[in-house]
Amino acid sequence: MDNRLFMFLGFFATGVAIVVITVGISSLLPVYKIIFLIIGIFFSCLALSVRGYSYLITPVFRQRKRDIVISNEDAFWISSAGDAILTKDGGEYVSTVFVRIPLYRSGTEMTDEEKLNFSTQLTKLVSASELPVRYTSQIYIMNKDNYINTIRSNASAAQLEESSLTSTGAPESAVHRARGKASMWQTMLDNVRKTTSLEMVTYAMVSARGDQEYEALSTAQQRAREVMSGIAAVFGVQPSVITGQDILKFVEPEYLIPYSTTTEQMAQQMNEGDLNG
Repeated sequence: MDNRLFMFLGFFATGVAIVVITVGISSLLPVYKIIFLIIGIFFSCLALSVRGYSYLITPVFRQRKRDIVISNEDAFWISSAGDAILTKDGGEYVSTVFVRIPLYRSGTEMTDEEKLNFSTQLTKLVSASELPVRYTSQIYIMNKDNYINTIRSNASAAQLEESSLTSTGAPESAVHRARGKASMWQTMLDNVRKTTSLEMVTYAMVSARGDQEYEALSTAQQRAREVMSGIAAVFGVQPSVITGQDILKFVEPEYLIPYSTTTEQMAQQMNEGDLNG
């Protein structure tokens, strides 16, 4: 049975039962009768609301503590080839391919004539495909965790080298050289940690449906190739399909704003604020 119909019948039957029982009990005080009648009318109204607003009411009754579970299914998964993401909509598969467009010029750097030409190119690009295509430019925070860890390791190694040379009575020139190396790596680490590096990517997003997973994938990839041909012809650049973990930059907040990198930068700013205070 459909969930909405089941909830409708349940609430409606509950409301009617409360009203009938309340009216049938003659010994019930008028005040309690009014209260129970209001409760019965509430359940009846709730039953009518379920037909149109079940997507709002259903999570309330399925909540576990403070968590509301809307669906236990995966929102998406990456294809085995790593060149698309897949979702399931009812009985159909939906495949989405992301195409990187290597455009790096800003409108602030263009003359009026160049802006007009660029607008004309965009118009040609949009009209080149008969199927819906989403064109987007997105700025995200670069994940510098591996870079920061590498610099931190080099800084620690340089400090250990300086301590070792000092304790063993090495020549003063070697100690100064090791001290300068440690200072260089520490300065680089401080600068990298306290600055936010941003990257902009322009891409096209193409989707297709299919009864089977491979059908949706092949159709989406075919459409992506058509879009790539149009991009190459209009802008004279070489677009490419975005693959692997890079796809998650467009669908996962953790990749759009890397948690660990952002936390590292926030901690550095807070420490600097405490020192300045």
